Amino acid sequence: MKTLFSAVLALQLALAAPLFAQQTANTPIDGIAAVVNEDVILKSELARAMANVQQQYAGRSNELPPHDILEKQILDRLILQRLQVARAQQSGITVDDQELGQAIESIAQNNKVSVDQLRQQMAQQGQSYDSFRNAVRDELLTQRLKQAYAQSAVHVSESEVNAALAAQSHTGTQLHLANLVIALPTGATPEQIATGQKKIDGIKGLIDRKEMDFTAAAIRYSDGSNALEGGDLGWRSAQEIPAAFAQIIGNMKAGDVAGPIRGASGFQLLKLVETRDGGQGLGSVTQYHTRQLLVKSKDPATDAKGKARAETLRARLAGGAKFDKIAQSDSDDPVGRANGGDTGWRSQDGLGTEVGAAVAALHDGEISQPIQTKDGWVIAQRVASRQGVAASDDQRGAMREAIGRRKLEDAYDRFLREMRGEAYVDVRVGDAAQSQSQPAQEAAPAAPAAPPAGKHGKRRGG
Repeated sequence: MKTLFSAVLALQLALAAPLFAQQTANTPIDGIAAVVNEDVILKSELARAMANVQQQYAGRSNELPPHDILEKQILDRLILQRLQVARAQQSGITVDDQELGQAIESIAQNNKVSVDQLRQQMAQQGQSYDSFRNAVRDELLTQRLKQAYAQSAVHVSESEVNAALAAQSHTGTQLHLANLVIALPTGATPEQIATGQKKIDGIKGLIDRKEMDFTAAAIRYSDGSNALEGGDLGWRSAQEIPAAFAQIIGNMKAGDVAGPIRGASGFQLLKLVETRDGGQGLGSVTQYHTRQLLVKSKDPATDAKGKARAETLRARLAGGAKFDKIAQSDSDDPVGRANGGDTGWRSQDGLGTEVGAAVAALHDGEISQPIQTKDGWVIAQRVASRQGVAASDDQRGAMREAIGRRKLEDAYDRFLREMRGEAYVDVRVGDAAQSQSQPAQEAAPAAPAAPPAGKHGKRRGG
């Protein structure tokens, strides 16, 4: 029976997984694996998560790290999951029963069973449906926490969107990437940096000498949250790749491994798995920076009073009145009043049929006569013009999302590290139980026996 929920692979991936793996018959008598602030992770939870991963790698167990390293990787994921759920609840984020039911129904449909059949299969395997519901709820909470964080901390400007669209006009190539991370603690000492450098050099040597492939090395050695997926980052557009990596990747071909690369969180190896054509590049189009004000009318074709008001405002502008001041005081468009009528950069099509045609006929700095539209009378000023990328609102939105995802990836990783560092975490299993200050990690051949301290298993006041 395949797994429906892998308690080990990041729970955001778990929602798309097949059916639950059977619980190991060797689950130990329950005890505490870790204390996380005021919560605990039980040894039975850790054992089930271990069993799920081992089940997924059945026949490929040689790709997994030693038992103690795997246990530490999995426990760290469970700790981060607990911290995110707690932060979401503290922030007032909730998941109601209807939303939870819809998510479970989606999981069942993905596995081509009904919810009742799913419940029956879990009962036959001795699995708790209530525990499953709680796991799904926790995953939804963490997703919403990440969304809320993105809205508050990740901002994408119009200039960033324009620059990215311009770059995309030259290439539509998409990249399948993987990475291997050796983490360094915040404020790492020279000794910790040297240890990390030596370890990642040793791993790179294994890969270069073809003694271990990249996927196996990532599973065995990486400190990244995607380690158990072989470091897979999936398909990315050029705009979703950090600028620091873009130039490096530009000189790589499929199968190449670059690095070590030093970043804020430590050292990385980066693999270009493959490339594909992401579609045609975008063409060039004239864009106009405009200001507009609106005299609203239900029937502009017959509204003589509205037209007269628009003509009066046009005369004031012709007499030297500032467009932004008139828009703030007299425009019937609330958004226009707030920003002085500034509409930013748009193509002729993006301005609408009537206004677009009028603006295209103006010179930079010129103000139009009142333009009749379905909403009333518009007066437009063509502030400037330029050649830009032809992009629909949908394309601009997609690009904005792509840039946001790239920014969110780095920002949310820092957020998780900070949250982990501020938490009280008492690990009670494995080597970290004996040494809270430095958990044991496997070293790559030709590297020291221990990597940089300070990533997992710390005991701090919170």
